[in-house]
Amino acid sequence: MRRLWRTLIILVILVGGSAGLYAWSRNGKKGEGGLKEVEVTSGTIVEKAVAVGQIQPRQKFTVKSVIPGLVKRTLVQVGDTVKAGDPLFEIAADPTPLEVSVVDRQLESSQASYNRAQSDFQRTTELARSGVIPKSDVDTKREAFELARVALTKAQQDRELTRRGRLTQTGTESIIRSPAAGTVLTRTVNEGDPIVPLTSYQPGTEMATIAEMGDLIFKGTVDEIDVGKLRVGLTARIKVGALPADVVTGKVSRIAPQAQQKEGATLFDVEIELDPSSKITLRAGYSANADVIIREKKDVLVVPERLVSFEDGGKKASVEIPGAAPKAPPKKVEVKTGVSDGLNVEIVSGLKKGEKIVERPPKEIS
Repeated sequence: MRRLWRTLIILVILVGGSAGLYAWSRNGKKGEGGLKEVEVTSGTIVEKAVAVGQIQPRQKFTVKSVIPGLVKRTLVQVGDTVKAGDPLFEIAADPTPLEVSVVDRQLESSQASYNRAQSDFQRTTELARSGVIPKSDVDTKREAFELARVALTKAQQDRELTRRGRLTQTGTESIIRSPAAGTVLTRTVNEGDPIVPLTSYQPGTEMATIAEMGDLIFKGTVDEIDVGKLRVGLTARIKVGALPADVVTGKVSRIAPQAQQKEGATLFDVEIELDPSSKITLRAGYSANADVIIREKKDVLVVPERLVSFEDGGKKASVEIPGAAPKAPPKKVEVKTGVSDGLNVEIVSGLKKGEKIVERPPKEIS
C-alpha cells in the first residue's frame, strides 16, 4: 500500500513539473516576442510610379515590295547596318501562263492599232498637202496616232513588268532597297519565298524591319492609379532585366490621353526619352521597369510606415514611444507625416533623430 502511494506521489510531482516547464517555456516565448524599439533615422524617401515595358527604337521601318514574284536573292542579314538606298532583296518575276498570254496578246493588239494609226496619219498628211482634205482631218488622225502610241508604250511596259519584274523604259528595277539608314532587326523572307505586292487593297508581304539603334526610347504602361501624378519632364530610372547591375536614366516625353484595357487592368501608355550621355549598350526589345520619380526628399527623418497609426481618414497620425519608467506602458505621440514610398514614411514633426518608437508584436491568429 505504501509503495502504491509513493508511486502516485512521484507521478503527481512529474506532472506538475512538466506543466511548470511548459508554462515557463510559453512565458519565455511571449517575452521574446514582446515590445521592440525602433530608432528614428534619417534617409531618403522617394515617391514613384512604376512603368512596365520595353526598350524600343523610336522609329521602325517595314520593307515591302511593290512588285509580285519570288525572292531571287537576299542581300542582307539580321544585324547588318544599311544606308538609305542600299539593296536588300532582288525579286524575280513569277507570272502565271494566263498572265503571260494576256500581256503578249495585248502587246500584239496595241502594235497593230499603232501601225494602222501611223499609216492613216501619214496618208492624211499627204492628202492635206495636195489640198484634197481639210486640215481638221489631219488633226483628228494625229490625235488617234498619239493615243495609239501611248497604248503601245503601256502594253510594252506591262509585258516587261509581268515577264521580268521591271520596267526598262522608266528604269524601275526588281531590286528592293532600304527606305532609311539603320540596322536590320528582322528578315522574314528567304530565297524562293513568294512575295505579295503592296497595293491600295492589300498590305503586302513584310520582308524586313529596319530601325536606327542609336535612337532608342522606353515604351511602357502605367496603372491608372499612378497616371494622375505623372507629367512630362519627370525623371525616370530604368532597370533593364538583362542588365541588373546598370541603371538607365531618362525623362518622361509622352503620356497617352486615352487608356487601354489589358487583362482587366486600365493602363496608360508612356514614353521615356533615354539620357543620350549613357554609355550602356542597349538592344531593341529588352524588358525593363521604369521608376518615374514623382517626389524625392533626401536627409529627412524616416520610420517604418507600419508603425504609424492613422485616424480620422488619415488626417491624424501617431506613434508609440517607450514609457518614462522601465516597465511603464508605451506612450502615444502625435506626429506629422510627409512623403511615403510604401515602406517608409517621412516624419515632418513630432519626433527627433535617434528617438525610439515602439513596435508591437504581430497579433496571433487563432
